[in-house]
Amino acid sequence: MKKETLSFSKEQVTKIVTDLKDSGTDNSGLMKVFLEAMMRAERQEHNELHNDQSNGYRSRKAFGHGRVLELTVPRTRHGNFYPVLLSVLKDQRAEMDRLGFSLYTKGLTTEQVGEVFEEIYGQAYSKQSISRMADMAREEVLGWLERPLESYYPIIYIDCTFVSVRRAGAVRKEAFYSILGVLPDRTREVLTIVAHPSESATIWREVFRDLKHRGLEEVNLVVSDSLSGIEDAVAAEFSGADHQLCVVHLMRNMAKKVNHNDRKRLMEEVKEIIYTYDRHRTPDQAYAEFQQLCNRWADNYRSFRNIAANDRYCMYFTFLKFNRAIHSMIYSTNWIERLNRDYKRVLKMRGALPNEQAVLVLMASVAINKKAYERKLPTIDRESSFTGL
Repeated sequence: MKKETLSFSKEQVTKIVTDLKDSGTDNSGLMKVFLEAMMRAERQEHNELHNDQSNGYRSRKAFGHGRVLELTVPRTRHGNFYPVLLSVLKDQRAEMDRLGFSLYTKGLTTEQVGEVFEEIYGQAYSKQSISRMADMAREEVLGWLERPLESYYPIIYIDCTFVSVRRAGAVRKEAFYSILGVLPDRTREVLTIVAHPSESATIWREVFRDLKHRGLEEVNLVVSDSLSGIEDAVAAEFSGADHQLCVVHLMRNMAKKVNHNDRKRLMEEVKEIIYTYDRHRTPDQAYAEFQQLCNRWADNYRSFRNIAANDRYCMYFTFLKFNRAIHSMIYSTNWIERLNRDYKRVLKMRGALPNEQAVLVLMASVAINKKAYERKLPTIDRESSFTGL
């Protein structure tokens, strides 16, 4: 008579474990006995099929539907037996870890994640347990930050945001540098997030060099705020690239130079220069109009004379070299500032984070999961550039 053997698929094991768990009784001990019996039966079948022999047991902690089980796992002499049951339980644990990390990166604290898990799984999880779940994704996220880059990005946006970090027993605001790039296929991605104690043009140059070490070779346009010396760092590392300074920062800074009663009129005049469309209007023409405006206002506000004499302000009108369809995309740093707001939405519930790596993991998780960046932008065109888009 042919001997009957047991054969379980992952789906069958999952159903058995689920039915046992949902029976409504306190059956932790029964579940352990049942699962170990299943593994012994599977080992018997394995031995017969592979001409192997039993070789004792080993202890193994496994997660099973909301609880940690101390299981006695059968071994074989050849050492190539791995119960189907353990793969099922492992898959469930990995799924739980992914869920915990996802909730954490969406803005919940470790304590709040633990409360959610207690509600779903009926078991409390400590902050340490949730932190361990987050460790699962840290290596992947940090690896993403060091990934090779494309050789060509038509446009990159650069900006810093400041985050409270605990270092050497003290809490300080530190700079976290982000670069957002537009790819040739017109989608977007965050190229890097880097931590430094402060922001400076010198450090930005180091950040640019790191991008080049990771494969970046060519950029057509860099969009930034008006940090002192930033144009020198851009010119040194991306020679030939155009540079656009943020017009929103320009208007904000100019508004501070006049009294309250004059602000509205000044802003209307500045906006007329920036937003007036004429397809034949060049950056030089717009800059000349801006200088005339500054000279007029210098009669009442002497600081405007210095603005008119500073050639650096011509970089606020670089966007006029490009097709009008993308002016609103490139004359300000709005895109990357939106990203900074997304970062802060996740970070604000945590207060001061224990170290810069914890901040980088959360910020990178936000950047990786920005679904909006998968949407293609309108065609980016310019008479003498961006021909690959």
